[in-house]
Amino acid sequence: MANNEERIDKWIWAMRIFKTRTIAADACKKGRVTIGEGNAEIVAKPSRLIKVGDVINVRKPPVTYSFRVTKLSENRLGAKLVPEYLENITSQSQYDLLDVVKINGFIDRRKGLGRPTKKEGRQLQQFTDDTMGWDWEFDFDDED
Repeated sequence: MANNEERIDKWIWAMRIFKTRTIAADACKKGRVTIGEGNAEIVAKPSRLIKVGDVINVRKPPVTYSFRVTKLSENRLGAKLVPEYLENITSQSQYDLLDVVKINGFIDRRKGLGRPTKKEGRQLQQFTDDTMGWDWEFDFDDED
């Protein structure tokens, strides 16, 4: 392998974008990593070779991060060294989207999905406590 090219899964792992190389490779396989800008984006397989100057887009829902490769390294770097190897060109609108999601939290959770919130749990508990005391025998007046 030439020194001026590197596998994309190794590079995004080395740049600490993903915690393990396996997770980085899986993200590539699932189509969450693309190379290029605008309409010229290409879905990257884990073995795809990248070079200095390439733009890497990584989709970590709800945000798509964009990085320009400035140097190559196949070894995992310390966090302080990462800015020397990539330029973060993620648009401000993506970070704004992240802020909106952080503010909303679980408010947008569709009903019936996931665990109930504390409030929903208290309401459920109150409902079940109330129904336990009901008298279920019905008294019908038969005047025939």
